[in-house]
Amino acid sequence: MNKAFDATARGLRTFVSDVADGFFEITHNGFALVGLAIVFAALALVARPDLRQTGEEQLMGWLQSRKPAPEVTDLEPTAIERTTAASPGDLPKQQAAVAYWLSKKYSVAAEPLSVLVAEAYNIGKRTKLDPTLILAIMAVESSFNPFAQSQVGAQGLMQVMTRVHGDKYESAGGTLTAFDPVTNMRVGVKVLQECISRAGSLEGGLRYYVGAANLEDDGGYASKVLAEHERLLQVANGRAPSVLPPRPTVRPQPIPIVAPTPAPIKAEEGSEPAKVALLSAVS
Repeated sequence: MNKAFDATARGLRTFVSDVADGFFEITHNGFALVGLAIVFAALALVARPDLRQTGEEQLMGWLQSRKPAPEVTDLEPTAIERTTAASPGDLPKQQAAVAYWLSKKYSVAAEPLSVLVAEAYNIGKRTKLDPTLILAIMAVESSFNPFAQSQVGAQGLMQVMTRVHGDKYESAGGTLTAFDPVTNMRVGVKVLQECISRAGSLEGGLRYYVGAANLEDDGGYASKVLAEHERLLQVANGRAPSVLPPRPTVRPQPIPIVAPTPAPIKAEEGSEPAKVALLSAVS
């Protein structure tokens, strides 16, 4: 009985051992075959670029088909066409420096500023105006707010009087395009050219532009624009802009204090009237 049991146990152990050895052999040979298949496939792809391209296309197609469907929204896929923004890294070095500096100073994103800077340089090249002058006017007029409007009706980046220069917007589609940044800039430059031509000088043209041609004082407008222009020129040329000197402190003028005149002292009869000193203190 015991001999039969031992024989059965030995048979089972032998069977399990044979199965394990066979499984190991099969898997070992199988991994070797997989490795060889990968090597042959890599060699084939290197030797046949057309096969590699076809394989990549099929793989990308399979991955695209596995992507989840995009979330349904009310956004338009063509909205990018209406976006006034670009990467500052795509600008020439000089223009990028100006865009980054303006972005930091006026707390405006560098991407929309990049479009305005590039457009200012394009317009400046066509009109022979310094592009940093155009940008300086926008900085002083609106701080780069394309929707700005003054109390007298000046609108947009360059604060053009739309009701006065409405004809200049007709080719763009009407006066509502005053709030399109690029259109407003182009119209503003046309107005600036007319003002400079009429005045015969840049500073005089700026006085015309701000509507102070017939006034004794332009409120410091021309000085502000020219100062910002100079700073932008320094930035464009790779130099740190100069720091403006601090405004002089206006000290209040002392107010003269006059002591009240004392009542006259009656003189005794027969004597001369007493002289009263008028006291005044000036601080």
